[in-house]
Amino acid sequence: MSIVQAEILEPYAQALMSVAQEHNLTDAIGEDMRGIIEVLKNSEDLQQVLSNPFIKDQAKKDILGQIMGEGVQHFTRNFVMLLVDRRRAIFLEGIAQQYLALLRKLNQTVLAEVTSAVELNDGQKDAIRDKVRAISSARDVELDTKIDPEIIGGVIIKVGSQVLDASLRGQLRRIGISLSSV
Repeated sequence: MSIVQAEILEPYAQALMSVAQEHNLTDAIGEDMRGIIEVLKNSEDLQQVLSNPFIKDQAKKDILGQIMGEGVQHFTRNFVMLLVDRRRAIFLEGIAQQYLALLRKLNQTVLAEVTSAVELNDGQKDAIRDKVRAISSARDVELDTKIDPEIIGGVIIKVGSQVLDASLRGQLRRIGISLSSV
């Protein structure tokens, strides 16, 4: 665990989780956090605004308030504004990720990072969830999917430190290794 994670991300995520549990909103705030992560990943401009010390806090709050709209829990909104007040807005994505990690732990859910050559359909996603449930004995599986055409076909599934490489590129690499050892 990095120093930033231990000293900043973890305490804020724990505090938000405490509020969420107290008000029985852990999953709802989890959805808010997923939305925030998605917006931040897709907007480099927003990331630059949040990290810029010359942009006034009120301007950051106004921008974040507009982005969040009325669809988020008021605890989420208050929490995000608190981060701006404490000059921690730059850590918003990391804190949101840490909150989701705590939520997965609470719900006995594992995160499977799935890389495929093409978009997966619902049936394929369900099959991957079943496979991950079987190998991890988790109650539920959350998928984080990425597309990488360079793997040619198949999937690469990463759960924690375990990697299951069922990609065509991986199979070709293994064949190449076995041929070179002959």
